[in-house]
Amino acid sequence: MNRPAPAYLADSVPARRGLPLAFAHRGADVGRENSLAAFRAAHEAGFAYLELDVRTTADGELVVFHDETLERVTTGRGRLQDHAWERLEEVTVGGEPLLRCADLLTALPEARLNVDLKDAAAAPAMARLLVEHEAWDRILVASFHDARRRLFRRALAELGHPERAYGPGRVATSGGAAAIAALVALGPLGLTSWLRRHALDIDCVQVPVRHGRVRVVTADFVRRCHDAGLPVHVWVIDEPDEIERLLDLGVDGIMTDRADVLADVFTTRGIWPQR
Repeated sequence: MNRPAPAYLADSVPARRGLPLAFAHRGADVGRENSLAAFRAAHEAGFAYLELDVRTTADGELVVFHDETLERVTTGRGRLQDHAWERLEEVTVGGEPLLRCADLLTALPEARLNVDLKDAAAAPAMARLLVEHEAWDRILVASFHDARRRLFRRALAELGHPERAYGPGRVATSGGAAAIAALVALGPLGLTSWLRRHALDIDCVQVPVRHGRVRVVTADFVRRCHDAGLPVHVWVIDEPDEIERLLDLGVDGIMTDRADVLADVFTTRGIWPQR
């Protein structure tokens, strides 16, 4: 039997043939990625779900930022983790200041945040922030490294959060690279439900259409995940025809850098706005 979904995913659980979710990837604004201005604009345009990355500074602040180093998108230099937050307050991306995760939670209290942990220290920092803001239903924790997801759950337990095995009180998580590899390799052997119940401890999968030569998102993959109660979210899709194809395939969420394109497709399907 499928487990009840966490509140974060309740709108899109496959068993209910729910609403496909629209995620603004890093705020869906390439010039101002992971900035408050980008997230605010996406939310006002109709996105209830915002995808973001977090890293920790030298003094433990959780900052919304993707890269290990600052050079690609900001006015700063060097590794983010080597700077204290005070030194980063003058750094900008696309003319916008860097953003602390705590400030995003406060600024957009109705938004749901899909948080990718980009370093190990971000796992306990995210747990502390979640407890402080009582944001169990607003956050999904993701990482390419499954160890960070497990570290996050251990940190929640150490902070005294009464983590539930399933249902509305559970903090949602998605599988990392090892979890997805297991689902892709062993799923065709009929082991998807077994993996979900006994090995992975995840609530959804968030995947690219393909990884190298391996096509990940197929009709069979989506069906197997749905049979196991796992929503399937796909990243990063910007072409309208591909968004349409994936929705027809039955995926449960699309992450995009093109807010306008995805909103147009969802509008034609009568599922926009989602805010």
